[in-house]
Amino acid sequence: MALYNPPSVTVTTPTSSTSTPTTVAASVTSQTIAAINSNRKGLTIWNDSTATLYIDFDSAASATDFAVKISAGGYYEMPFDYTGVISGIWSAANGSALVREFS
Repeated sequence: MALYNPPSVTVTTPTSSTSTPTTVAASVTSQTIAAINSNRKGLTIWNDSTATLYIDFDSAASATDFAVKISAGGYYEMPFDYTGVISGIWSAANGSALVREFS
């Protein structure tokens, strides 16, 4: 039986030299956590609140329709190069989200 050796694949990891901090006040209505940014290489969110933060990769998030649930004091690091809008909503309006966007 012949063995198949596919051609080598080169994987390029994105790098960043700029970090832009943003603070988003907690709200019980959906807020933009990060706007569309075609230069975004990564993003982190720290939920600096005693309430749960629900985020979605869409123009609106809700407590029943979300992608990621960040507990009070929790941290989220986006694992891929998503450049679209990120929205969030809290279970109570106290504190904020501390966002770092890398480009």
